Amino acid sequence: MALSTMRRNWVLHRALSANGLASFFLGLALGAVAVSSSESVFAQPAGLRVVSAEGDAVGDAPDNPGPLATELSSELKPKAIDAAMKKVADWQVAYAETHFNQQWTFAALYDGLIAASKTTGDEKYREAVLRFAVRSDWMLLDARFPHADDQALGQAYLDLYREDPKPVRMADTKAVMDRLIVREDDPNKLLWWWCDALFMSPPVLLRMYAITNDRKYLDYMDHEWWLTSGRLYNQQEHLYFRDSRYFPQKEANGKPIFWSRGNGWVMGALVNVLRIMPSDYPSRPKYVAQFREMAEKVAAIQSADGLWRSGLLDPAAYDLPEVSGSAFFTFAIAYGINEKILDRKTYLPVVQRSWKGMLGHVYADGRLGSIQPIDGQPGKFKPSASYVYGVGGFLMAGSEMHRLAASKH
Repeated sequence: MALSTMRRNWVLHRALSANGLASFFLGLALGAVAVSSSESVFAQPAGLRVVSAEGDAVGDAPDNPGPLATELSSELKPKAIDAAMKKVADWQVAYAETHFNQQWTFAALYDGLIAASKTTGDEKYREAVLRFAVRSDWMLLDARFPHADDQALGQAYLDLYREDPKPVRMADTKAVMDRLIVREDDPNKLLWWWCDALFMSPPVLLRMYAITNDRKYLDYMDHEWWLTSGRLYNQQEHLYFRDSRYFPQKEANGKPIFWSRGNGWVMGALVNVLRIMPSDYPSRPKYVAQFREMAEKVAAIQSADGLWRSGLLDPAAYDLPEVSGSAFFTFAIAYGINEKILDRKTYLPVVQRSWKGMLGHVYADGRLGSIQPIDGQPGKFKPSASYVYGVGGFLMAGSEMHRLAASKH
């Protein structure tokens, strides 16, 4: 019997024990509740084999990607937005489905594909994720526990569970989260020591709370979030350092280094928090305040082309806009408008410009370009560079832009 199958059977057996069965039926009764990149060069412990995200068709940057698309419209209309989402999603699934895997790189794509199906009504994107989930036995990677990157896939698993609550769909994810929340903090190292981690693990904990109604998942997430925020969030700039290595480093213009995608990950994570956290949860106002601070800062440094460079405070140092960070900013700000957390009059022009800007990087075949490769800091790349996590962010942005276009405000 394969190791993954043995582990799946073990966690499923536990899930179907007296206590586990109660949790699953509680989740069924509750029904659905509204729905890291480590990108790091740190060595892994000897003896552990971690699958290379780079080697699993996470993306590429061909010299000749062909012409840019000319038929897409940036009008704020659901039909136009859906057309752009479908064009990009169709290309990405055709290009990458045979390489779908359990890495954090693909986790954001799965979230985007599920959102694309909900928004466009076309189930083929969700079905592609479901086929992968079945092939993977609904298992998370677990060689580096408690590394947040390896938990990111749990968001897609749990969203699919909430659509069809079969125990196998959440058994392994629940087992990993149950191990996580009893872990004692290491006083010498944060659990989520890099800002991207806030997009990887907290959304899974929040969904466990939504399914079980057990606040232990929510409370643990809240505790760890503010430890990370207290270390990495710059109160003056209202942006996150990627990790502590960047505290002393500077851009060419002398300003601090704040990485676009890293801050995009955080704003996407804040959406996940605000979607699920109860309105009366004691620390919710702190998340709202941080979300508003970051949105105000991001809007203030938007470039004339509607997008953001990979180094946020020195855009002149980077030739191309960076679409993955821009996509997550668009996703978050559009969500904020939709939920009346952000002022519509102030922020609607921001997302209209950014959505139009991203459409300018869609190629005729559906490739979405200008996405920075795997990294942990600002960098340079080719116009054709396309990577799955950026496509996931684009599809999530499209889902909120569609919502915005369809609203009656």
